[in-house]
Amino acid sequence: MSEEHSLESRLVATGTERLSLLGRYADVLMQGYTRDEVPLETLTEGALRKLLAARILWRPDEHGAVKLTPKVRELIAEMLADETRRHVNADVGETLEQIRNLVQSYREAVSLGEHWQQGPLMLRLRQEVDDLNGRFADAIDSLWQRLNSDFGFVSRLNDKIRENDRAQKQIVRLLDGMALIDFDELIDLVGSDGALRKLLISQLQQQLSQHYTNLREVQGRLIELMARFRQQQKQSRLVAGMAAFLREHPGFVPGNYTRRSEVPELFNHASPLHAAAAPALDHHRDAEVLTGLLHQLPVAVHRPEQAEVAGPAMVEAQSMVEARQQALKQDVERFYLDVVDQQAPAAGASSGTSALAYLSESELEWDPEIWLFQVIAEYQGLPREEQRAFRLIPDESPAGPFNDVQLIHDVSLALVV
Repeated sequence: MSEEHSLESRLVATGTERLSLLGRYADVLMQGYTRDEVPLETLTEGALRKLLAARILWRPDEHGAVKLTPKVRELIAEMLADETRRHVNADVGETLEQIRNLVQSYREAVSLGEHWQQGPLMLRLRQEVDDLNGRFADAIDSLWQRLNSDFGFVSRLNDKIRENDRAQKQIVRLLDGMALIDFDELIDLVGSDGALRKLLISQLQQQLSQHYTNLREVQGRLIELMARFRQQQKQSRLVAGMAAFLREHPGFVPGNYTRRSEVPELFNHASPLHAAAAPALDHHRDAEVLTGLLHQLPVAVHRPEQAEVAGPAMVEAQSMVEARQQALKQDVERFYLDVVDQQAPAAGASSGTSALAYLSESELEWDPEIWLFQVIAEYQGLPREEQRAFRLIPDESPAGPFNDVQLIHDVSLALVV
């Protein structure tokens, strides 16, 4: 335990020292991020050695310039959401293998009673699961950033189409990586351990389900955007082709197609005009002609419509339904009272009185199914003290050999003391 504690203390001290280097030399590191190499004019020999030892800077070759390490460059790109340098990591297989190894080590520590090993192993396991979840979340965030800006970090249309195609391939790789996560295998792997099941089954499955939905939505939006880019590309090619033609034929003058008897279909997009005519009422010499035409029009015959005699007002159906419900409730209450009168109280419960038999003997006209529903509802609506005085015995059977649904054929009501 003391060795592990001292190792953890050394890790914390070293990590704090090296992380402080990022803040102390932030200006120099950002210059190296925006350029191809890190300027060494403002760095002392000691500072350069510390940055190289901390793996913040590196030399690709002995005589080459000093540059940011790929991991530090990716870290800065993630913090800045710089889509020109941001990468999508879809490698899930290695993380899954690490999770399997950690689960097996944790379960061995539990079975051997090594409590001092369980905490660190569970911590590493949570970090691996968080890394897997964060990898998908960061990738989806990057895809949304590029999609919402219409790939604004590139200006040419062909570059936008290439970036869109690259993003769609990244989504396919992410979905393929997600398909590698077999929850049936994880269920067998974690066994009955509650902490492992919560971490690797409940939480991870919920997170991956949300990531899958987001990826599918981004994929659909990217396809729509690609269709728009293709349409713009088609139009730009037409414009570029016309511009090249005009450069080769500087004296070209388009013909006046509107003066042709047959207009080419490319230009004939306007809908035809339909000439409209109307009588000129202000011309007195045409008044006699219009008057004669008006008198020649046939006279419309208007036949009086016969109004239907209003019938008597219908009684609202709602009141009739309420009356039947009240009558059904009263008949069921009489059934309960008859059970109380007919059955003698005893310490044990009798076989009871059949509800359908009572319905038949009383010659009531209720549907058997409605009658049974009301008998059961009346029992469930009784106060708890009154329910204890009765026992409802259902006559039921399963709906099928592979179906747990119970079909109620009849109920019997017994009086209990």
